[in-house]
Amino acid sequence: MNQKYADMAPYWQRVPLAEMTPEQWEGLCDGCGRCCLLKLEDLDAQPNTPERFLYSGVACKLLDCQTGQCRDYENRLNFVPDCVVLDVPTLEKQKHWMPETCAYRRLAEGRSLPSWHPLISGQVLDGEYSVAGWAVSETDMGEEQDLVNFLIEPFHLPPQGHG
Repeated sequence: MNQKYADMAPYWQRVPLAEMTPEQWEGLCDGCGRCCLLKLEDLDAQPNTPERFLYSGVACKLLDCQTGQCRDYENRLNFVPDCVVLDVPTLEKQKHWMPETCAYRRLAEGRSLPSWHPLISGQVLDGEYSVAGWAVSETDMGEEQDLVNFLIEPFHLPPQGHG
């Protein structure tokens, strides 16, 4: 590719993940909220595979289930100490539980962003790709509820409009 055109390519196509500025890194997040869904680990499944993690439709207590956004992203570790702070080393170790659609995972695996990603489409995600509107907050679960009752297929969101 001609250097002139290479310099015009979007940053995610020309800047390696490890060299991105904090703003570029954060800009990769599509805001789907899937990483905020609570998961169960199947210890009988092969380690470091997507099959090892069972996703629920229950979201972290900080996720606004109507918007799919964290209510206090900057201070989330004060309220959810085991929240994953995603960086390149963490991504390499933990990408197996991240959605196939996750921009960080896709770029780390040498794939491009999907056409619906906000950086490409210019649109905010809707219910087809986001947990907004259908996930249930862990604070809304009754104590008698078992997370097993809320399991969903890995990385398959309910169809748009499903409540």
